[in-house]
Amino acid sequence: MQWEIGRLLPLSLSKIAIALLLLAGCLADEHYAKAQDVLTYHNDNARTGQNLNESLLTTSNVNSSSFGRLFTISVDGKVDAQPLYVSAVAIPSNGTHNLLIVATEHDSVYAFDADTGSLIWQVSMLGSGETTSDTRNCSQVTPEIGVTATPVIDRTRGPNGAIYVIAMSKNGSNYFQRLHALDLTSGAELFGGPKLVQATYPGTGDNSDGTNVVFDAKQYKSRPGLLLLNGIVYTAWGSHCDIAPYTGWVIGYDAGTLAQKTVLDLVPNGSEGGIWMSGAGIAADGSGNIYVLDGNGDFDTTLNASGFPANGNYGNAFVKLSTSNGLAVADYFEMDNESSENGSDTDLGSGGAMVLPDQTDSSGKVWHLAVGAGKDTNLYLVNRDSMGKFSSSTNNNAYQYLNGALPGGIWATPAYFNGTIYYGPVGSPINAFQFTNAKLSTAPVAQTSTSFGYPGAIPSISANNNTEGIVWAVENTSPAVLHAYDATNLHELYNSNQAANSRDQFGAGNKFIAPTIANGKVYIATTTGVGAFGLLHAPPLPPTSLSAGSVGGGSAPCDANKDGTVNVADVQLAIDMDLGLLTCALNIEGAGVCNIAVVQRLINAALGLPCVTGPGVTAHSVNLSWTASSSPNVAGYNVYRGTASGGPYTKVNSTPVSGTTYTDTTVQPGQTYYYVVTAVDTSNAESAYSSPVQAVVPSS
Repeated sequence: MQWEIGRLLPLSLSKIAIALLLLAGCLADEHYAKAQDVLTYHNDNARTGQNLNESLLTTSNVNSSSFGRLFTISVDGKVDAQPLYVSAVAIPSNGTHNLLIVATEHDSVYAFDADTGSLIWQVSMLGSGETTSDTRNCSQVTPEIGVTATPVIDRTRGPNGAIYVIAMSKNGSNYFQRLHALDLTSGAELFGGPKLVQATYPGTGDNSDGTNVVFDAKQYKSRPGLLLLNGIVYTAWGSHCDIAPYTGWVIGYDAGTLAQKTVLDLVPNGSEGGIWMSGAGIAADGSGNIYVLDGNGDFDTTLNASGFPANGNYGNAFVKLSTSNGLAVADYFEMDNESSENGSDTDLGSGGAMVLPDQTDSSGKVWHLAVGAGKDTNLYLVNRDSMGKFSSSTNNNAYQYLNGALPGGIWATPAYFNGTIYYGPVGSPINAFQFTNAKLSTAPVAQTSTSFGYPGAIPSISANNNTEGIVWAVENTSPAVLHAYDATNLHELYNSNQAANSRDQFGAGNKFIAPTIANGKVYIATTTGVGAFGLLHAPPLPPTSLSAGSVGGGSAPCDANKDGTVNVADVQLAIDMDLGLLTCALNIEGAGVCNIAVVQRLINAALGLPCVTGPGVTAHSVNLSWTASSSPNVAGYNVYRGTASGGPYTKVNSTPVSGTTYTDTTVQPGQTYYYVVTAVDTSNAESAYSSPVQAVVPSS
């Protein structure tokens, strides 16, 4: 009798308005890869050295079989500045290129095609009748001084973007330091430049006229990488060896006009205190504060009521500068033995400062930290909100003080990745120190098998968000050696001496060199040019046209006839299946189960109630499809999923997908997912990510 009643259901339900349920996912055509630009020293103003958008280089394909030297670029002088990378630059009448910007001590700036090494443009920073500077009787930069500091690039300035460069030159006995702003597409001077660097600051220290200390261009070199912060280009100045007179200058210029905006001397009433940091960039946090490690120089141990040196001398200190109303010292940390370190040239200023991501301790408190180290082998972790100032009896006024943690001392900048700091001391391995509850491990959690001679190593990081982390570093030997290590354990993946017949050798080493990693390539400066490394066999192209054609969820299992709605027709179909008139093809109470309970669930869903399934039945899924990669020898595809546009993404398939469709049955109701797909070839090389697609799973 109940089935006779069931047969009457179509007559009553046909008069009911059945609501349509939205099943289709939303598509997103945004391009996946965030631009892998490297526009400043060590990748960002915090100086972390990490490129987290690198999907081509992985721990499985960086080896001597598949990775190596692609080409070597020759230039007209030593390359002490880190090469910079600018993606997809439209060059008038010359197409679109990824650019590699290279500056030399011969006062030249080059733009090369980063993928082929071909020259796009070259300009000289020398004025009429000028030459590069001599060495100023100092062997630190030889045989000439031109562009030493890493430039900084602003893609938004001028008609095409601007490169800011400090160049030193001379004409007879007259020496010049100039700030140049160069058009990114041609090298032409912008904003009425170049701007001659001149400055005075109140004080009676070295080279004072009795009222102000005076910046003397011949006494300084611009060693630290330039900083672009809130529209101001900041420069910092070190000495030639320790040849007096010199002090510690930071000078800022308007990025749009090159007008001088702010000047600070960190040792205005004393001597020395130059800022050189082995070429590290001036660091900054997100609140507009600047951090530098000052070199050996006068420090006044007579403190005012606020704990600051009474005469304003901050030699050998870890200094925080505010920028809101021009440059001013906001806080500092000074070692307890500053006097002996200054007297023995054991300066903190041989290393670079790094601003760290927020760290959370066991109580949930968030700490804002920065790290620095120099020649004294100690590691200093400071609280940026209260750096510790000076105590003559202890260094424990720092947030964390690791005595002797860096044997050999530091002439380098550290790197940061996934809660770990990487330091490369002189004559020692690269050491990894890990954060736990906002404190560093007191001993390294991992070390490289290689020890690095002077000046140690400046590590750089490539990673695909928080996965596939690789630590890159260069030995300053002849020939130089590029090393790659797994970031999780510092096991070596590759070095440029492994391949036979000197295949990957790229020139003599240079000190203070940070690897630049972008878009599947690694660039290393040398004494004569730049070596470019990458995958020797191009990985396959990614698949295209990724779409989420249907998103199952809510009513999807109850949509028996798969027409996108649940209505009387689906109920009728379930009845026919239960009566044996049709083969059961439903998965509501379980695969192949058709009974009165299934019919009742369909009736409820047709009336607008949620489609409720039995235990163990997957009610939600995302169906993906894509167009095959156009590359030959593609063996399959990997599907990656994340919960934010741009990742991080996690692979969801266990083995490569052989076709061009995939159904993800592990999704959760009410969740938005982002998918990308890669192609994998027969040699296990994997492509970059496809463009992403967004899928919104219904909540019921």
